[in-house]
Amino acid sequence: MKASVSQQELAHGLSTVSRAVSPRSTLPVLANVLIATDEGRIRLSATNLELGISCWIKATVEEEGSITIPARTVSDLVSTLPNDRVEMLLNDRTQTLNVRCGTNSTDIKGIDAQEYPPMPLPEKSGGVELNVADLKEMIQQVAFAASSDEARPVLQGVLTQIEGTTITMAATDGFRISVRSSTVTNPTDKAISVIIPARAMNELARIAANGDTTVSMSVPAGRGQVVFNLKDAELVSQLIEGNFPDYKVIIPRSYKTHTVVSTPSFQKACRQAEIIARDGNNIIRMHIQPKMEGPGIVEISAQSEETGNSEVQLDANIDGDGLLIAFNVRYLREVLDVVKTPSVALETNANNTPATIKPIGEDEFTHVIMPMHLG
Repeated sequence: MKASVSQQELAHGLSTVSRAVSPRSTLPVLANVLIATDEGRIRLSATNLELGISCWIKATVEEEGSITIPARTVSDLVSTLPNDRVEMLLNDRTQTLNVRCGTNSTDIKGIDAQEYPPMPLPEKSGGVELNVADLKEMIQQVAFAASSDEARPVLQGVLTQIEGTTITMAATDGFRISVRSSTVTNPTDKAISVIIPARAMNELARIAANGDTTVSMSVPAGRGQVVFNLKDAELVSQLIEGNFPDYKVIIPRSYKTHTVVSTPSFQKACRQAEIIARDGNNIIRMHIQPKMEGPGIVEISAQSEETGNSEVQLDANIDGDGLLIAFNVRYLREVLDVVKTPSVALETNANNTPATIKPIGEDEFTHVIMPMHLG
């Protein structure tokens, strides 16, 4: 292999794929990144056998070739090089890659590319076209609610369903449920229902560049994988096998109290309460107090024996009965962080039944949160 690339593009490409590198693997080659010539471009690939990311960068290719080299070594090296052309020359006999830029010349020992797990060939047809901006927002509003508990792998994923022109994503950790729907660019003939690891979804949102307008999603038959194709990148993830909980039966169909508050004010109040609540199991109390005339009041309080207590009052439009209810403040704050509308509605029934959070003016996003025991 003999090729030259821009230092900036090489550094960006390495940062794109390096998150898929396996830091603790019994296979030394999985700590490496694959560098290969591919139809006049350089392809960079990394995988941990569950998640694989590839990206393509513009290059001047004089001789074809491929090698795998330690991801951390090459990433650290390239980040220190001057903003100039980077020349790469592979010695096939010694499996050493010479990286030259300006007055800097470094030889890096690698492992033969033949030992690298094969990355799936991109499927150019049969994929569902999704709008990148919508997809990134969907992931942001759903993936955070997935569980981090390895004992329940199904809950570590995002249920992704596509039927006709509608795509719906849902995630839950058993204490909260986040559901977001949107429309797809091209309707699908065959319904899709898969559980994609939340980590893979977050990586997809990270590598989807602002210049990308659409992403193609395909689920190749019999491979247990999902493939996302972007303009200059590709992400492949293993799917999670199992039955996702029927979240629709948990979403309340009605409410007794409908409370509308300013999203930024609610968010700020939760951040303030969390300072005290984090020393008291993250529990806050919300006292919803309607008034006969004028706006009602939502009183948010937190208490900790070690730290002290805090209380914040918010003006709110309240329709229904008053209620005292407790929540995990981190769960509240995390959902408010992804609400895009100026006002948000909190729908409640009782202090021991699920509450619903909905952005005012946006029907596509619903979040359900379980209350805490008042004690």
